Amino acid sequence: MLGIALMVLAAGCNAVASVLQRRADRTRPDSEQMSLALIRALVTKPDWLLGVLAMVVGFVLHGIAIALSRIALVQPLLIAELPATLLLAARVFRLRLRRADIAAVALASVGLAALEVCLLPHGGDPGRVSGVEWLLASAVTLGAVGGLVAAGWLAGQEHRAALLGVATGAMFGFNSALIAGVGAEVARTGNLFGAWQTYAVAVVGPTGFFLLQNALAAGNLVASQPGLTLTNPLVATAWGLVVFGEQGRGSAWIAGSVAGAVCIVAGTVLLARSPLLDPDADANTSGAG
Repeated sequence: MLGIALMVLAAGCNAVASVLQRRADRTRPDSEQMSLALIRALVTKPDWLLGVLAMVVGFVLHGIAIALSRIALVQPLLIAELPATLLLAARVFRLRLRRADIAAVALASVGLAALEVCLLPHGGDPGRVSGVEWLLASAVTLGAVGGLVAAGWLAGQEHRAALLGVATGAMFGFNSALIAGVGAEVARTGNLFGAWQTYAVAVVGPTGFFLLQNALAAGNLVASQPGLTLTNPLVATAWGLVVFGEQGRGSAWIAGSVAGAVCIVAGTVLLARSPLLDPDADANTSGAG
C-alpha cells in the first residue's frame, strides 16, 4: 500500500512539473528545439526550476514505489498524472473547468481503480532476468524511442509534440524498468553501484528529461501530455509482465482489467481534447480558475 501511495504522490509531482515547465517553455523559439540551447535558456526561468524540483521529488518517490512494489502494479498509477495536470492547468492558466472535463477525469479515475483491483500482478523478479533478455528488451525499447524521435524531428510542428511526448513516455518507462533492476540488485547484494542498471539510469534519466523539454517546447500540453502519460506506464508494465515475469489475475479478472483499460483510454482521449491543456487558449476560455 505504501508503494501505491508514493506512486500517486509521484504522479502529482509530475503534473506540477509539466504545468510549470510548459509555462516556461511556451515562449521559446522553434530554433532552440532539440539543442542544449533550449536548456540553457530555461535555467534562467523560476517556473522551470520549480518544475525541475517537482520532477526530482517525483522521481525519488517513483523509485521508492517501484522498489517496494511490483512495477506492473504501481506504474499504471502514473496515469493519474493527466487528470492532475488538467486540474492544475485550470488553476495556473485561469481556465474554466467544463462538465466534460469532470466526466473525463471521473471516467479515467474509475478505469484506473478497476485496472489496479483486477490486474493485481504477482510473481516476477527483475533479478532473475538474464543479460541477453535485458539486452534484447532494451534494444527493442530504445529502437522504438529512436524511431519516434526521428519521426518527431522530421514531422511538422503540429505532430512533433505528440511524437516526442510518446518517445519521452517510452524513455521514462524504460527508466522505471532499469530502476526495478537496481532495486533487485540492491535487495540481493546491498551494493547500489554493483548493478549496471545504476549507470544506465544515469544516462537514460537525463536523456528522457532532455526529450521532455523538447516535447513541451514543441507544442501545447494537449499534444504532448496524453502520449507521455499513457506510454510511460504502458512500457513499464510491459517490461514487468513480459520481461520480469510478473503475472496478473486470470479468469473473470481479465475482463475487469480490459474494461478498466478501455475506460482509461476513453477518459484520456476526452481529456486530450480539453482546452485546459492548451495554455494559449486562455484568452478565449478564461473563467473561474
